[in-house]
Amino acid sequence: MAQHLIGPDELPVWVPGRLTVHSPEQGWDGMSVRGYRYSGSDVGVPPMRDYMIVAYRRGTTAMRRRFDGHWSTEHLGPGDVSLLTRAAESHWVWPEGIEVVHVYLTQDELAATCRQMYERDIADIELNDVLKANDPAIHRTAMHIAAEAAHSDVGSPLLIESLSCQLSVHILRRHAQVQFREHTPSDTLTTRQIGTIQEFIRSHMRENISLDDLADCVGLSRYHFARRFRQTMGTTPHEFVTKQRVSRAQLMLQRTSNPLREIAALCGFSDQSHMTRVFQQRLGTTPGKFRSES
Repeated sequence: MAQHLIGPDELPVWVPGRLTVHSPEQGWDGMSVRGYRYSGSDVGVPPMRDYMIVAYRRGTTAMRRRFDGHWSTEHLGPGDVSLLTRAAESHWVWPEGIEVVHVYLTQDELAATCRQMYERDIADIELNDVLKANDPAIHRTAMHIAAEAAHSDVGSPLLIESLSCQLSVHILRRHAQVQFREHTPSDTLTTRQIGTIQEFIRSHMRENISLDDLADCVGLSRYHFARRFRQTMGTTPHEFVTKQRVSRAQLMLQRTSNPLREIAALCGFSDQSHMTRVFQQRLGTTPGKFRSES
């Protein structure tokens, strides 16, 4: 039987408190926030669906928490932060009244950010057992999120998306253990796909070729294409396209008398100066000098 995981709106059943702030139902994909005023309590919390960040806003108290069979004890007050990973039981005991902000990140939200950071598929993410984190950045972001929930204005969804990404990256860098999936043969591009990509680049050399363009030509999402391309070719799509542009320009410099600005345009450089900069970076020479020495 699958484990029952409780959502943020179910938590007050086990941890009664006075609600002070609540994120709207719309426009907050992947993240939500709740604020509570709590009296001293002794409560067990079932496994939660989302990752939970607790930012302490008012009041100070001793805090005991049992997680994974072990008890931790800290003295917590304004500016402090606790982290709780998803799908894990916990037990919390505190004697004094406090006011807190809970920020919840969904599994999909944190995994999506992690995939973009590392360009790898994720097997699992677990937050470290942290009852008291000395991390002002998390507390500051949590307070900003709570303020936006209380007084949202025009552009709120964009701001929340940015804050969610910022919080996720920070937590993944400092407070999480990530397990990556092992690569399998299906994680690489096929010979036919490689040929399709190369032909697309040749046919569209003079245009701006984006990652989405390359992914679309082989029917893959942007993320899976970038990962499979790097796994197969040992380089990024952008680097590969730039290398093809340089190779085409070298060939034209050797075999034609076309003006440099025309070669730059035909090979997809923004202008002659751009082509010169790329040649100097990659070949240590200029297009004009390369032509004269060929």
